Amino acid sequence: MDEYAWPRGVDLPAADVVLGSWAATVAALPVGTRITGEVIGRQPFGVFIRIDGVPAAVALAEITAMPLGMEPPAIEAEVFWHAHNHQVRVRLDEWRASAE
Repeated sequence: MDEYAWPRGVDLPAADVVLGSWAATVAALPVGTRITGEVIGRQPFGVFIRIDGVPAAVALAEITAMPLGMEPPAIEAEVFWHAHNHQVRVRLDEWRASAE
């Protein structure tokens, strides 16, 4: 993945699918839910995550500082908010070097 990239690709749910599935997403991922997933996009403010087992959801883990070159192959996090723009907000457990 480029240093900064918006989520894209065939595995990314279309906006109308995310919107149409929002009530089911919120029900499936209440605040406090532990999730796993994969980074599908990265921006200076955070990473976008495809959540395992919830194909119509996109999560955002906001970050303010992450060392360059750090990109975990998998994410473990906790849901802490359901955003107005139909994103599941999560807190990361930790960053793991891709070399692990």
